[in-house]
Amino acid sequence: MAIWNSRFKKELDETALKFSSSIDIDGKLYSEDIEGSKAHVKMLMKQKIISISDGKAIIKALDEIFNEIKNGKLKFDWRKEDIHSLIEERLVEKIGEKGKRLHTARSRNDQVALDERLYIRKEIINLIKFITNFQKTLLKKAETNKETIIPGYTHLQRAQPILFAHHLLAYVSMLERDKERLIDSMKRVNISPLGAAALAGTTLNIDRNYSAKELKMNGILENSLDAVSDRDVVIEVISACSIIMMHLSRFSEEIILWSSQEFSFALIDDSYSTGSSLMPQKKNPDIAELIRGKVGRVYGALMGVLTIMKSLPLAYNRDMQEDKFHLIEAIDTTKDCLDQSARLLSHTKFNKERFENELTGDLLLSTDIVDYLVNKNIPFRQAHHIVGAVVAYCVAKKKKLNEIKLEEYKNFSPKFDEKVFELLTPMASINSKKSSGSTSPKEVEKQILKWKTIFK
Repeated sequence: MAIWNSRFKKELDETALKFSSSIDIDGKLYSEDIEGSKAHVKMLMKQKIISISDGKAIIKALDEIFNEIKNGKLKFDWRKEDIHSLIEERLVEKIGEKGKRLHTARSRNDQVALDERLYIRKEIINLIKFITNFQKTLLKKAETNKETIIPGYTHLQRAQPILFAHHLLAYVSMLERDKERLIDSMKRVNISPLGAAALAGTTLNIDRNYSAKELKMNGILENSLDAVSDRDVVIEVISACSIIMMHLSRFSEEIILWSSQEFSFALIDDSYSTGSSLMPQKKNPDIAELIRGKVGRVYGALMGVLTIMKSLPLAYNRDMQEDKFHLIEAIDTTKDCLDQSARLLSHTKFNKERFENELTGDLLLSTDIVDYLVNKNIPFRQAHHIVGAVVAYCVAKKKKLNEIKLEEYKNFSPKFDEKVFELLTPMASINSKKSSGSTSPKEVEKQILKWKTIFK
């Protein structure tokens, strides 16, 4: 018998019960459900709403149920509808009538809202750990590539030379903001809805602030209707996961491109590659492709919850049961992808010689020549026009910038002298950068030291 069906003349149709059962999903929140219930019982005892002896018996039995579930002795049964019903029914089986006092001054509405917030709070901490681990992997790879120069791209066209360490540290910075978003969300997540009951509060003399403190939460949601009817914190954390996944997808895309024969910049270890069932020569970047593909799961989860919530009248509606599937899917996928991104990077080698051989005299050094002319008191736009003409000449002649003679340079401007050739190496370009946060060795070293200090 369901915990709610005393006013009904018929049991819920079995197919309808199976359709509506959520225990396969919310069962993953059993720890949070029991944690919230214990705090609630302590509050009820403090307020003398239930006796000390009954309260202690309930808490003891809840601890036993926790171990039963953890050890696989108490199996999830879809006929129990949800994890809350399973735990309460098992409680009554163990201690009888005393167990029926657990749900005093509480609804499943505020109970579920609390479980989700406790779960999100825990998983934010876990997500931050996974992000930090990937950041450390990026930093370690950056430290070993402080002198490796690569082409920097815009529009996937060669733009300017940069240190590979600088490129990797860009992802460290992106991921740090991802952590900040999660940390900032905690101040909205870690607020207790418990005690809001179904929607209107309760006539019983409960102490909501006490139970919030027991749960180490930073206060209560003051409007009982809001407390049970919104899922904005679910949407917020999935949104944060979506941004993380976007960053991981960009990283994966670069690994995929760079490991192709056309680029040949990266060599993924065999342990993180697959082959073809037909073509024996193939070595595929499957892990990177899967990370890129799994972004769809997290984006889908975000749109799923937004769609669930978009038209719901206040307060609770059963539609909201579906949010947990999306929440858990998004968080688990993001953690898995962060973990695999770190492992993939640590098992990838980069072709330093290929990077550097490609760049000497390359047209991507053109901007350095523009700055060279600016330093000779030529207005920037005019200098840009002159160097553009030089580039067009090189393209027509199929030559690099260091393959044309000084006389040819002087045809474009008399300001050119022998010093222009000193600019036409990737290292000269790197070393010439002066601005804060640039790709110069000095600035990159500064970034590395900053992150090493942060990650200590």
